[in-house]
Amino acid sequence: MGTKIEDTINAFTDKYTKICVDNSAIDPELFDTYGVKRGLRDKNGKGVLSGLTNISMIKSSEEIDGKTVPCDGQLYYRGYNIFDLVRGFNQDNRFGFEECAYLLLFGSLPNREQLTDFKRTLGCSMTLPTNFVRDVIMKAPSHDIMNSLTKSVLTLASYDDTVKDVSLDNVLRQSLMLISVFPMLSVYGYHAYNHYECDESLYIHRPDPNLSTAENLLRMLRPDMSYTAIEAKVLDAALVLHMEHGGGNNSTFTTRVVTSAGSDTYSVIAAALSSLKGPKHGGANIKVVQMMEDLRRNVDDVTDEDQVRAYLYRLLNKEAFDRSGLIYGMGHAVYSISDPRALVFKNFVERLAMEKKRHDDFDLYSMIERLAPEVIAEKCRIYKGVSANVDFYSGFVYSMLDIPLELYTPIFAIARIVGWSAHRMEELINVDKIIRPAYKSVASLKTYETLQERSMPKLSGRDETIYKLPMN
Repeated sequence: MGTKIEDTINAFTDKYTKICVDNSAIDPELFDTYGVKRGLRDKNGKGVLSGLTNISMIKSSEEIDGKTVPCDGQLYYRGYNIFDLVRGFNQDNRFGFEECAYLLLFGSLPNREQLTDFKRTLGCSMTLPTNFVRDVIMKAPSHDIMNSLTKSVLTLASYDDTVKDVSLDNVLRQSLMLISVFPMLSVYGYHAYNHYECDESLYIHRPDPNLSTAENLLRMLRPDMSYTAIEAKVLDAALVLHMEHGGGNNSTFTTRVVTSAGSDTYSVIAAALSSLKGPKHGGANIKVVQMMEDLRRNVDDVTDEDQVRAYLYRLLNKEAFDRSGLIYGMGHAVYSISDPRALVFKNFVERLAMEKKRHDDFDLYSMIERLAPEVIAEKCRIYKGVSANVDFYSGFVYSMLDIPLELYTPIFAIARIVGWSAHRMEELINVDKIIRPAYKSVASLKTYETLQERSMPKLSGRDETIYKLPMN
């Protein structure tokens, strides 16, 4: 039983939400009438051009004889193919996150001295204000670590005397600091939740400034601070592949929009975090893991292709898992034939699966990667091909690394803040104009009515009886 106040509020929202919906709904045909591209994408899924960037490039199609033809997906960081970047640091047996972060922020691959300076600067920035962990992170812990991370970022603004200074050198300083402390804010936020809400042991490990970002993530997360070389290398690859993905993705566009308003770095990154946490954006890999768990519960033999195929059909028919009609981890807003990030990542995933003795799970993922596009093509009318995206494998990797579900999206943020920071700098350097797209009003003009003349609006599809709200 709720309190009288809760009952009053619930009764109000139950009643007036319907009024809000009835008065806010817009005829879907009007979007076509006025040529509005919902989601800023046309009917073929191509994004509306809203800016220029030199930070990254996505290629998913080619122009051949005046026609747009899908091609194998390609992703470039500052002009460098992601395949070449990963191959380069992998062959030299070094970590790639810091190197690629330098590349995205400064536009060129660092030489040995530049990379050393950059790593040293990031290491020096791995510190939080005195008692910040106790007074901010440990207070009011939440199972939603993205909310905790956003709270921490906004609170850090209170410790910065130059918070409102949007000069390039100050924004760069703030960006480097946030890139450095994001792993701490995320992992500590999880430990606080795990201790206070789940009644588990609490341990706070300090990062080692001499280690890579991936190594420090595992060091701070695990009770014994231990990890294997392959574990750190696979997590490093995941961070590199999630670091940047063009200016049009939702959280990066949010970064651009809020930056264009002249807002401070902390507010901009908090806005980007709020965008990323959405299940349509950064939360998809969690859905993949949950979907796979549901598959194992409901398929007798996961090595039988016919049984797995039948389960995939049930997913599309909204008869299985969350009844959304989606096969999570399949398809992308841009790519059709292949997601280059998924192709790069799969090699790392297979190596980790062998070490963890989870080759059976890897075989199942590989089977679904092959079967799902066939099932989707048979069942749905689609305007472009469907392939596995990077989220399909990233959740599997995080589960093999014993990373809790609550940290899946924060790890995405730990990587993507590099791209956000690069785009914020690029926006400040090149565009001194607030982003303000147009919205056409389709509201009808009305004649003002006095309070005595007004009647309660009719509620479509429900009892129109006017009932009184409970009084305290």
